[in-house]
Amino acid sequence: MRILEWIAENRFIPDFAEFVAVLARERPPRRVHFVELLVDPEVIAEVTRRLFGETPVPPAPETMPLFLRQSVQFYKRLGYDYCIFVDVPGMGLRFVGKTRRGEDTALFSRGVREWVEESSGVIASWDDFERYPWPDVAGFDYSPYELLSSLLPEGMKLLLNACSGIFEVVSEILLGFEGLAVLLHENRSLVQAVFERVGEITLAFYRQLVDLDIVGGIFQGDDWGFRSATFLSPKDLEDFVFPWHEKLCALAHEKGKSYFLHSCGNIYGVFDTFLERVPIDAFHSFQDEILPVTEFVKRYGQKVAALGGVDLDKLIRLPEADLRRYVRSILEACALRGGFALGSGNSIANYVPLGQYLVMLDEGLRFWG
Repeated sequence: MRILEWIAENRFIPDFAEFVAVLARERPPRRVHFVELLVDPEVIAEVTRRLFGETPVPPAPETMPLFLRQSVQFYKRLGYDYCIFVDVPGMGLRFVGKTRRGEDTALFSRGVREWVEESSGVIASWDDFERYPWPDVAGFDYSPYELLSSLLPEGMKLLLNACSGIFEVVSEILLGFEGLAVLLHENRSLVQAVFERVGEITLAFYRQLVDLDIVGGIFQGDDWGFRSATFLSPKDLEDFVFPWHEKLCALAHEKGKSYFLHSCGNIYGVFDTFLERVPIDAFHSFQDEILPVTEFVKRYGQKVAALGGVDLDKLIRLPEADLRRYVRSILEACALRGGFALGSGNSIANYVPLGQYLVMLDEGLRFWG
């Protein structure tokens, strides 16, 4: 694969300015730009081991300088114009909730997989709200970002991600989906207060970092929906969720930075209303069974750029020849006029075969000849 030659020779030159100009259709594309919200650390570790010949280190306080260097090397050598850190200990907000644990059976297993208990949360009353250990943004350790300032190569930027989104923190961690549903009817003022506290903390976190020269923007994840609809009613989303994305987007644009949104699920019943309120620069997360990225570009391409779009199920399971044809069809439909970057429809999780991931990138590298 040509991509393996480019990686081995360290030939990719990041150009974040060109990346955002192509997304905005201010500059015609000269190449396919790559994008991911999340590459699982196990995948980065496998690439570091197999393609770079280094022993990968985990993200821990004592290994943070080397972990960051290896991560930046991963993004740079695989052709990305930015790096991003999601769910890395010490590099995002942590809201404490109930968790479950189970065996991780993924291809690149982390041993134990942990996920939040989404039925009932940790806040069900005003007393719970007052006792909750809210994150202290003022006391946050920002030293990893100082390290990154010396590690990023010329042309590369950092996209900020505070980890879980506004709706996700409230629904999955703090109130739980069942708890949220009950409280919307029984104690709506408490729901409002929880959303406001989470929004205020998230906004304050970004304010601490957005002025850094290495920061190119915010890539905020916040899953609002499932296969057929949104979790909340349109009115509840407009009351509780959209105002905070409006503020986060305004902060980024005020500082001359980008604001990208990731949301899984069928959110298209509220998407036009959202775009009228929040002028995001690009949207991410696509499933073919909901709305293929090719159809998204036809419907919304003049309003907002599309990020990713290679359906995760197809990325994992298609034979190589079929995967190449599928990725090529997306590029032919979406990449020629700009407003698009290539990547998975969701993330490069630790169950994505490395070869399949590299095939996707290889097709992007080959597209312009």
